[in-house]
Amino acid sequence: MGFIKEFKEFALKGNVMDLAVGVIIGGAFKTIVDGVVNDLVMPIVGLFGNTDFSNWYIGLKENVRRAREANPGLSLADARKVGPVFAYGEFISVVVNFVILALIIFLLVKGINTLKRKHEETPAPTTISSTDQLLIEIRDELKNSK
Repeated sequence: MGFIKEFKEFALKGNVMDLAVGVIIGGAFKTIVDGVVNDLVMPIVGLFGNTDFSNWYIGLKENVRRAREANPGLSLADARKVGPVFAYGEFISVVVNFVILALIIFLLVKGINTLKRKHEETPAPTTISSTDQLLIEIRDELKNSK
């Protein structure tokens, strides 16, 4: 029974729950980043050339190179059926996704830090105790009576 109780205490700690929420939100955030990359960034990159990085590869065996020479539009999937390939195009896409994700997270953290700094710079309203308020009133009355 001690093991189950200990596991329950571990699983219900705040850090574990925060991590679980972070992973779930991160997974959902990935679809947003993929949409930004595929629908917004890559069309702009496409203005300068080919945006389909997925079919960028180098055939590692002669039969793959010959198949690509015979069919210049040979897709990566078809080239893999012929033989081994060095598929660097997918890696480029992953790097672009990572850079955009890192940029978005940086902007979010920067915004949150700016809000925190503004909140910290705003002086907290000072609360005056009833005794201090009474002393202030007595002082003001003494000033006015002179």
